[in-house]
Amino acid sequence: MFSGIQSILTYAFLFATLFTLFTPDNLFSGQMLTRVFEAWQANPTTMAPLVTEVVNTDMNRIGIVSGHWKNDSGSVCSNGLTEEQVNLRIASLVQSKLTAEGFQVDLLEEFDPRLSQYKAIALVSIHADSCDFLNDAATGYKVAAALDSAYPEKATRLTMCLVDRYGKATGLQYKTNTTIDMTSYHAFGEINTETTAAIIEAGYLNLDQQILTQKPDVIAQGIVDGLLCFIRNENVVPIQTTETIVPTQASP
Repeated sequence: MFSGIQSILTYAFLFATLFTLFTPDNLFSGQMLTRVFEAWQANPTTMAPLVTEVVNTDMNRIGIVSGHWKNDSGSVCSNGLTEEQVNLRIASLVQSKLTAEGFQVDLLEEFDPRLSQYKAIALVSIHADSCDFLNDAATGYKVAAALDSAYPEKATRLTMCLVDRYGKATGLQYKTNTTIDMTSYHAFGEINTETTAAIIEAGYLNLDQQILTQKPDVIAQGIVDGLLCFIRNENVVPIQTTETIVPTQASP
């Protein structure tokens, strides 16, 4: 008789639990059933608590600034092509590729209000260099981090990864003649100090216009590869470069 009463009480507890947890959203959710099963195993008279894991989304977030987007046109070519257009197409592809890799990716405007104390694994601002013909050597890409970084070793590593992987993906030559506009880029002073950031001039809109406009997928992949190199702590071989001096212009 005692055993029968115990069984009745046990079933009554289970039905009470089901009705207590009932909502249209969770009636037969995996979470609810797991909770009931835990309660059954632990103690028929005690409800097993739900444990919600706190996920740090900053550790899965990447910021991509599309240079000049929604601010100005940037460099303008004689054929009407603007730097803003080129940057946005590349940045959008980078966002899509990184999202496919499982990251949460923010596509940011040049002066996006979200840049204030922005926290992420990394942030890269995408730009393109002058559309003017400077000389025959005005082809290639540049990468720079902030002059003053809270974590210079991380900034250096992100820069090295971008230089290495972007060059391998695109075949473009790495240029070392970065400008103060790059190393003192405004976003570097706006984002959270925990966020590692860099800026890339993806190529010259004059001599590199063909690859920038006709093969944006290749350009985007080079940036993605650089970011993945940094995030996954992949090996990097420092690039040895000899280059012809290119006159610098205000950039980005």
